[in-house]
Formats: sequence, structure tokens, C-alpha cells
Amino acid sequence: MKKVFITTLGCKVNQYESAAFKTGFEDAGLTVVTRNGQADIVVVNTCAVTGSAGAQSRRAIHQALKKNPGADIIICGCYAEIAGSELALDEELQGRAYTFIGNSEKDKLVSQALAGSTDTPKMLFGNIAHATEICRLPVRRFGDRVRAYLRIQDGCQSFCTYCIVPYTRGPSRSLPVAEVTHQAKVFAGVGHKEIVLTGIHIGNYGKDLPGKPTLVALLDELTIATPEVAYRISSLEPLEIDTTLLTLMQNRKNIQPHLHIPLQSGHDEILTRMNRRYSTEEFRKVLDLCRKYLPDAAIGIDILVGFPGETDAHFTESKAFLQSLDFTYLHVFPYSIRPGTKAAGFDKQVSKSIKEERVANLRQLSDIKKTTFWQSQLGRTWPLIVEGRREKSGMLKGFTSNYIAVTVTGPDDLLHAVVPVKLLELRENSVFGEIREI
Repeated sequence: MKKVFITTLGCKVNQYESAAFKTGFEDAGLTVVTRNGQADIVVVNTCAVTGSAGAQSRRAIHQALKKNPGADIIICGCYAEIAGSELALDEELQGRAYTFIGNSEKDKLVSQALAGSTDTPKMLFGNIAHATEICRLPVRRFGDRVRAYLRIQDGCQSFCTYCIVPYTRGPSRSLPVAEVTHQAKVFAGVGHKEIVLTGIHIGNYGKDLPGKPTLVALLDELTIATPEVAYRISSLEPLEIDTTLLTLMQNRKNIQPHLHIPLQSGHDEILTRMNRRYSTEEFRKVLDLCRKYLPDAAIGIDILVGFPGETDAHFTESKAFLQSLDFTYLHVFPYSIRPGTKAAGFDKQVSKSIKEERVANLRQLSDIKKTTFWQSQLGRTWPLIVEGRREKSGMLKGFTSNYIAVTVTGPDDLLHAVVPVKLLELRENSVFGEIREI
């Protein structure tokens, strides 16, 4: 029986797609192994969102080649899409059986792998810029996790000046509502307690489908179809959050009170250069609206520092804007030059040392905001989804519906369960809680 090893870099969409590959291989009778170095077929699902992600992808490919000298190598994902021709010249690939598969052809990956290797490398790329259909990639089970990712959409056509993703993922394509609902029922049927709706730009969900169903309409249907499952929204652009969505989140107990909203810069001049289509004042109004409807929600924000032309004054004003907002945590990234994007040609590139300093500065702010939010929730009782494994300390761990990391003591039969937990005490990286009577 052939063995397959799958290594995945990058976003939740890649993780979902790798879970689909696992399903396909297992349905074909192959064994998917968890240790590199034991495989007949190796799949490397790459990422290219930053320069470091591209470098990590290349290292993962080299490691797979080294540890599996007789294996067929399948290289897919965004780095394969954008740098396939360059990768094909890599000396470590020479003389090896390998296949490159583009993002619009991922539904063919398993069949290509099962067809076996040939002496000639295979390059299976569609025209990603003109892709019109989302790849059908069903998943039977999302590993042994309590939480499953469900890819409802692929692609983006916003063309922010720093971002390579529209070039690697193509235009927005959506999975029809009936197919999303079916996949959600599959996940519910095997015991997943939470489903994270994910995509490249899920706020664009449905605009390419007949009847143009919205994300809110999809959530409405999903929460009724699978009331035993909690739904979490992965990320939404600021102007895609409105009273219709917030009202549904407020009224449906199985939509988690958690939003992740990309800001990218707290300075209007930099936002314009980034081709972000909102102002800081509009962003503030969105957060105020969120707090009106969901006062206890976790709100995360993406920030990109060191964008070309970002001066010390820009950064200072950006940080001051962030300090004035009521949010829970930041995801902070240094700007990374991506060849092929408009910003790659901008002048006044910021030095690496300055970017590192600014990243550290904002991560300190994030820690302060998170601690403040966690403290505000002490004494409250929230549903906790307990993970399938204990911490090294032996404690059970999980996240509340409003995304607070919690540790509790309890028996093994609570693994993968949903239990009410009272939040008692701040710990270093979590809140200590006490399980209440169910």
C-alpha cells in the first residue's frame, strides 16, 4: 500500500485543500502518513503571501526531496503558481519525478498522483487569471480536530498594491450554497463542533453565482441546517460588515461573537497608496457598530508595517489611531516586496531593521489590548470548545466562543466537548477557568 505525506504552508484555504487531498488519497486506498521520510508520494502545498513564506515553501520542497529520495513529488499552491518556472530550474529537482499543479487545477491533484511518475516532469497549470469555477474539493473529516475549516470561496480581485494573491488565486469564485451546506453537514456528522468559514475574500461570496446569494444568506441557511455546530467567520473587509450581518450574529447563538477585520494601516495616506478602499474614520465607525451589536465580541485587526513611504510620523499616527480603537488583538506583519505587484516598484522602501522595530512595537500594543479584553471577561461564563489534546501541563485547553484561550482541569471525556466555563484568572498565555454545571 502506497504512503502519502502532505505538508501545508500558509492560510486556512490551503489547509482545507490539503484535507481534501487526504480524503481523496484515503478513498483511493492509500495511507496518509504524518512523518516526513516515509512516503511514496509527497505533496507540498506552498504559500507565497510574503517573501518569507516563499522561502519556507522552497525549504519544504528541498526537505521533502531529501527525506523521500524515491518519492514522486507534487508541488502545488501559490508559490508553485507564481514561481513554477523558476522552481523547475532548481538543481535539487533535476533527475526527480515531480509534478507542478496550479491553484485552478487542484481538483486533479489526486488523480495525477495516482497516475504515477514519468521521466518527463509534469506541469499542470490552468489560466488562473481567467478561472471561472471554484475547484470542487470535498473533505470527509478535518483530521482529529474539534474545529474544521470550510472553504466557501476562492480568489480576489481587489488588487491591493502590496498583495500577490490576486495573481496566484485568480478572480473570486464561490461554492454554491447547497454544496457548502452539504460539506457542513458532513463535518457535523463526524463530530466537528465548530466550522470556520474561510476563503480568500469571503465578503465577495456569491457575487459570481446565480441569484447572487450573500454571505449573510449563507450563514442564515447554515446555522439553521446544522444548529449543533458553531460557526466562526475567518476575515471580512471593513465595509463588508453591516447591520444585517451583525443582527444575524446577535440573534443566532451558533455564530461565534468574533470578527477579524483587516485594517493594514492607521494612516489615510498609506491606505490610499495600498489601494485600500476605506478611510480610518470609516474603519472606526465599523468598529463602533460592531461594539454596539456585539459588545463582548473578540475583534482582531491585521496591520502591515513598513509599507514603502511609511515615515516615522506615519507610523506614530497609525499607532495612535490603533490605541484609540476598542479591539482585542493585532496580527502584525512587516511589508514584504512581492515581485509583480505595484508596490514592488514604489520608492522609499523601508529598511528591515525599522520594520522589525515597528512590528515589535505594535505587538506590544496587541498584548496590552488582549490583556485588557481578557480582564474585562473575568467572572463571565462562556461556552468553551475543548480541544482534542491536553497541554503539556496536563490541563485541558480550548477557546471560548469569543475567542479567549482558556485552560481548565477536567476528565478526558471532556475532550472535543463544548462546556460552560467561568473565567477566573489571567495566566501567561491564557485564562484559567472553572467548568460549570451543564
